Amino acid sequence: MDFLYDDRTRELRQRLLAFMDEHVHPAEAIAAEQLASATDPWAPPPVLEQLKAEAQRRGLWNLFFVDQHSAADQHGLTGPGRGAGLTNLQYAPLAEITGRSPYLAPEALNCAAPDTGNMELLAQFGTPEQHKSWLEPLLAGEIRSAFCMTEPQVASSDAANIATRIERDGDEYVINGRKWWSSGAMSAACQILIVMGRTDPDAPKHRRQSMVLVPRDTPGVDVRRGMHVFGYTDGAHGGHAEIVFDNVRVPAENLIAGEGEGFAIAQARLGPGRIHHCMRLIGMAERGLELMCRRAVARTAFGKPLAEQGVIQEWIAESRVRIEQLRLLVLKTAWLMDTVGNKGAHTEIQAIKIATPATVEWILDKAIQAHGAGGVSQDFPLAQLWSSARTLRFADGPDEVHRRSLARRELRPYLDPGTADAPSTTVL
Repeated sequence: MDFLYDDRTRELRQRLLAFMDEHVHPAEAIAAEQLASATDPWAPPPVLEQLKAEAQRRGLWNLFFVDQHSAADQHGLTGPGRGAGLTNLQYAPLAEITGRSPYLAPEALNCAAPDTGNMELLAQFGTPEQHKSWLEPLLAGEIRSAFCMTEPQVASSDAANIATRIERDGDEYVINGRKWWSSGAMSAACQILIVMGRTDPDAPKHRRQSMVLVPRDTPGVDVRRGMHVFGYTDGAHGGHAEIVFDNVRVPAENLIAGEGEGFAIAQARLGPGRIHHCMRLIGMAERGLELMCRRAVARTAFGKPLAEQGVIQEWIAESRVRIEQLRLLVLKTAWLMDTVGNKGAHTEIQAIKIATPATVEWILDKAIQAHGAGGVSQDFPLAQLWSSARTLRFADGPDEVHRRSLARRELRPYLDPGTADAPSTTVL
């Protein structure tokens, strides 16, 4: 494994770092002022459109879209819809940089969740007509989307529990159910929902679910409220909606892939989504460590700078060690996804999902502690960064589910000694 940045990655890193310094970081205060005076609580700050235009001008657009060449060429996509054609390994250090300003930079580059996962899903499983109607405007940044999977009445960490019904009725599908945490759906820019539900309750456990495309303005779609995240609405990103589907009818051609394919599609979507979150989390940790160091040298307590206090030095050193460990694990995972595919990287994808949010949460917690009362205030980004890291410990699957699956994988050769991967029984 060679993690040395290639020429393309180095060139894009320099371009992106300049964009962050010259445009994104200066826009953070402007965005905060615009949001404070906004009449629509679910609209992005106007400065974001300026950032998006500048990102496109600089060629920093759709960097996440690993498969963009085949999708773009097949469907005649040109202009801003085309990405940089990067591998996961090339994209990782770029996503990390955007994580330093996670509430502006990813969306400015059209690399924000849930749109990234939805675009990858459509590129891989959508029909040419679905590409034309939804993938192309998403890649161009003209609309946004939401992914409707989680439900309040079931443990949605097991996708087989999904209770929303999707029933065939002639040339249509009828959807009934209740979803929540559908990120982005409160925004008027969100025009398409990808809804997961049961099409055949009697099929084998992982063949009961399907996914269907539902335009947000379809009759029967009731976007009820935005959920709060530790008190934050995340309104600038379109919030996290609770949505009721009451006899919602869509054409049968809105089905994605085929009936019974929903569980497999969800798993394919979550692989890249998890690593993208982890890439950005490392950038969040770097931002937290930087703020902690700046605070340590600028603040005096008990007669000497915080930087000379042993406990602060320990936090700083341990934060650096943990960041470097996480980065190597994420890079290894990205490399495996590029070389052996998502299935071949299954163990590592679960490992980064377990390790990264919890570790970054720890680093941000120490940065908050070093800032005292200011650390939990709106004067620093630390509290909101911490809430994001804490939330990601169950988004895309809770830690416990990934540990359970990972442990089973580790135990398998011991439970079945006849397998090729069985360990030696030699006692040393």
